[in-house]
Amino acid sequence: MRKNIVAGNWKMNKTLQEGIALAKELNEALAAETLNCDVVICTPFIHLASVTPLVDAAKIGVGAENCADKESGAYTGEISAAMVASTGAKYVILGHSERRAYYGETVEILKEKVKLALANDLTPLFCIGEVLEEREANQQNEVVAAQMASVFDLSAEEFSKLVLAYEPVWAIGTGKTASAAQAQEIHAFIRSLVADKYGKEVADNTSILYGGSCKPSNAKELFANPDVDGGLIGGAALSVSDFKGIIDAFNA
Repeated sequence: MRKNIVAGNWKMNKTLQEGIALAKELNEALAAETLNCDVVICTPFIHLASVTPLVDAAKIGVGAENCADKESGAYTGEISAAMVASTGAKYVILGHSERRAYYGETVEILKEKVKLALANDLTPLFCIGEVLEEREANQQNEVVAAQMASVFDLSAEEFSKLVLAYEPVWAIGTGKTASAAQAQEIHAFIRSLVADKYGKEVADNTSILYGGSCKPSNAKELFANPDVDGGLIGGAALSVSDFKGIIDAFNA
């Protein structure tokens, strides 16, 4: 049975001290809760070693926002999957639209990142999604199908360790949100791609998250879709009340 997941992507926000305070506040807010979804926070690299031991691992998983496409070596400023795993983190966001757009991450680069993440027992939150021009040209299906090439050379066993995150790039930080119907339509299409490649059982067990201006006011409607299994949350993850409001969409 696939999992419902609410994952927070802190992006380049919060100093180490602020991040520790935010993680502690979230941990306290969820301490007495019975959760109907997995909760993950993905923090800047420098926070990982401090935040991971602070939170109740039974309630909150911790992840990185990226990792390198190389195992180790003379790559100044890069952070390897093994380094991420050494902090106790269990997840890593890969292929986020900001990484693709600003840092030129390609299908081939992401292939290597996914393999290294899996080799280090990290669960990739693998992001796919189209920009506004592609959506307006009705090319979203072709775009996400092409992006899935980064993970479609994995074995079925390897693929089953991934979480997918569909992010309509035109809805990230813009206040625009895909309608619940739009979200369901493309999530169902993504699941059909997985079924065509790996079979219905793998597809049915793959969690596909929605990312793109998800907030407490629209989370319940989005998550009610049969193929939307939670959210990859940006701005709202920086506020415990907002993030918990989204988590509560699975508890209501």
